[in-house]
Amino acid sequence: MSNVRSDWPFGSAEEELIVTRAWEADASATLSRRLGKSAVELGCTGNDDGCPDIWELDNGDIAVIGRDLTTAFRAKLPTGVTIAADEQLVVIPRVMLIAAKADIPDA
Repeated sequence: MSNVRSDWPFGSAEEELIVTRAWEADASATLSRRLGKSAVELGCTGNDDGCPDIWELDNGDIAVIGRDLTTAFRAKLPTGVTIAADEQLVVIPRVMLIAAKADIPDA
């Protein structure tokens, strides 16, 4: 069984975006501060043009730069986990999130 959302009656991602959601990403937000250490500091890059990263936005939301593995994981999602048409599943090195832990406030 696929975990592709079947409850959206829309023909395209653009139509889906019309729906009011409890949370919506704000495209006008800007990168405010890195959480944790850079990929270079953690040895997670070959110093090329692509590096995983975690950033807090000026509105408090979090941006994650990672490898897009949406297609690879879509059929492996646990029950109740879905990826909407305008979402991506990205993967970052575990060490990157551990390094960011000190910069993430407790609830």
